[in-house]
Amino acid sequence: MVSHATIAGMGVALPAAVRQTDLWDGYFAQQHTGARRALAERIFAHSGVRTRQAAVSPLLEDVSNWSTERRMRRYQIEAMPLGKEAVGRALTDAGVAAEEVGLFAVCSCTGYATPGLDILLARDLGMAADVRRLFVGHMGCYAALPGLGTVADFVVAHDRPAVLLCAELSSLHLQPPAARANIQQIVSHALFSDAAAAVVVTPGETSPFAYAIREVTAVTDSTTADYMTWEVTDLGFRMGLSPRVPDVLAVHVRGLVTDLLARHGLEIAEVDGWAIHPGGPKILDVVQERLGLDDAALAPSREVLSAYGNCSSPTVLLVLDALRRRAAPPARVVLLAFGPGLTLYGVLLETSTVTA
Repeated sequence: MVSHATIAGMGVALPAAVRQTDLWDGYFAQQHTGARRALAERIFAHSGVRTRQAAVSPLLEDVSNWSTERRMRRYQIEAMPLGKEAVGRALTDAGVAAEEVGLFAVCSCTGYATPGLDILLARDLGMAADVRRLFVGHMGCYAALPGLGTVADFVVAHDRPAVLLCAELSSLHLQPPAARANIQQIVSHALFSDAAAAVVVTPGETSPFAYAIREVTAVTDSTTADYMTWEVTDLGFRMGLSPRVPDVLAVHVRGLVTDLLARHGLEIAEVDGWAIHPGGPKILDVVQERLGLDDAALAPSREVLSAYGNCSSPTVLLVLDALRRRAAPPARVVLLAFGPGLTLYGVLLETSTVTA
């Protein structure tokens, strides 16, 4: 009987990158005037983002007045090759053939179509006709972690590999001028980016340095449900992002982490790798302060924010991928991600080197 599931491979695919300063100078600076322009410029400058990816760059194509229908059609066109590349790389990294996959799960909150990515990519990648599929929509930035928990449960129950794909195209949801002056929209336009990241999860140990998924945990503070929203409008999806989000994280994050670790006889000091979703600089500051972490612990998350922006659900996987590619990868990792609810998710990963 399989006792646990292991992350055996990862793959990332990114659209073309663009510098934050070029986005500001070439497009967003022209969208604001007076005091609002000065405020927007400060938000862009202090976002913690240096470069971002855009499948649909406003420097080349302004989609702000497109209908939601038109954006959804474009989503399918842009997301398919990114998803195929990310999953293909993850399967190669894991040494798993597409036809071996028992479950293919896809997380995305930035686009919908039927047949969806789960159906079309399973077909194009050569997965078996009886592969189980799951599409997880509209969970937002934390979706990778419940997705990871779901595929891990499948692997343990069925002793077969599974694949998780997180694919987001936030660039398709550039808001029209009437909404753009809202501070929450300015923050969203300064932070969000596009990416696809895939994980292959297999039964048992695959190598001494592969990460076993020990536990997935969550807490939701439903009293703050209106602090983070993602509304479907006639002109794309519109982000609502309260400045009070970091305050809610400050209340809950330490309890979530200490309870998770305590169930495994661990303390914060025994974790040598932290993959924290970089929702923005203030979120990372709050998590660092509440957990008592040093700058080195937060460096991977801040580096991902700087290089890639906030890509929604794939972002925490980008941080994990950066950690596992180090010359000396951490042996014990905690993943943290946050999103609508407000919801906090945590995952504990360990290599066999710390449990032998």
